[in-house]
Amino acid sequence: MNYRAVEPTEEYVARLETGADWRAEVEALADAVEADAAWFTALGAVQDAELWFYDQDTCEYHPIEFDEPLEVAGCTGNVSWLEGERFAHTHAVLSGPDGETVAGHLNEATVWAGEVHMRVFEEPLEREYDEETELDLWL
Repeated sequence: MNYRAVEPTEEYVARLETGADWRAEVEALADAVEADAAWFTALGAVQDAELWFYDQDTCEYHPIEFDEPLEVAGCTGNVSWLEGERFAHTHAVLSGPDGETVAGHLNEATVWAGEVHMRVFEEPLEREYDEETELDLWL
């Protein structure tokens, strides 16, 4: 296990813009507050979504698309540097009108309404390629 202490410096709350891309809005917040490392939680609703499932056998992402309104029952993630840009690694639990849920890596979604809490850390986090998982991981 790799670990290190992080020192929180600032916290922000934000409302995401209706019609914008969910993850892009989180990244725009990170850019605006110059967050080089952060942890965030969010909730709200989206008009559509694309989740990704990472197949551990093939080390490939598989998209799962939803072209319908969904509640964002829970969303969590972190901000770090990836290939010279701030990247919001985002996971979400989404629910439909019958309460059935789907979950995964949130690649993109169109915001209907969204609220975010972001805690920024002092030291930056940078993602690097991990040969074992074939993922870009930090630490």
